[in-house]
Amino acid sequence: MPAITAVTFDLWQTLILDNRELGQRRAQVRLDGARELLLAQGEEYDPAGIREAYRGCYQTCRAVRNTNRDVSFRRQVEIFINLISDGLAERLPETTIAEIERVYAESFFVYPPVFHDATRATLEAVKELGLRVGLISNTGMTPGYTFREFLGQHGFVDYFQTMIFSDEVLLAKPSDEIFLMTVQALGAEPGASIHIGDHVTNDVVGANRVGMKSVWIKGFYEPDDPNDPEAQADAAVDDLSGVADAVRRLVNGQPD
Repeated sequence: MPAITAVTFDLWQTLILDNRELGQRRAQVRLDGARELLLAQGEEYDPAGIREAYRGCYQTCRAVRNTNRDVSFRRQVEIFINLISDGLAERLPETTIAEIERVYAESFFVYPPVFHDATRATLEAVKELGLRVGLISNTGMTPGYTFREFLGQHGFVDYFQTMIFSDEVLLAKPSDEIFLMTVQALGAEPGASIHIGDHVTNDVVGANRVGMKSVWIKGFYEPDDPNDPEAQADAAVDDLSGVADAVRRLVNGQPD
């Protein structure tokens, strides 16, 4: 068995913790901001219609992600705008589209998630093991550039040798390509790498399929089929605070 040289982390519900209420508040910031910017261009739309367009955009993008692909953040914003009114993105000035994109992205800072209490200690522990560290995140309604800024504001960027976000590479977990791309960027091999995340399909199955080891953070998602060998993590922990020890055991070749 090759020696472990790299570790990759999921972001949502792994290093940062979010909840439905925060997501709904961010959505309202986006909806209110878009409506105000459209009104300034003489485009008046019912709030319910804008909300329906937002919901439709989410469903459209989710359908793409279900194929292990993703759309760019700019494209996501254009889909939203055109679902408000067909061809609206083509009628609006570029400055207005850019402002809607800004409001859409910066809603994350208005109602940010929190870091897990163990985030810094975990990253420090992995760093002390001499492992290269990467981040692999499906971005959803927030762009990769916003996550980079957020991580930078809190002093976490320097822990990562590479950060891969789905909206930037147009690939989504659990695609083989996004895992292999990240491992390659770390100068590692899949068999010498560990991935850590909360989502059984996106994180555990995705990592296992390319030959990486996997650590599953329990409590957010359950496997569709507990007997599926692809859904079996090499280690399972109750929350992020147990990850450093799990990584040490895997590095040392100890069973979970």
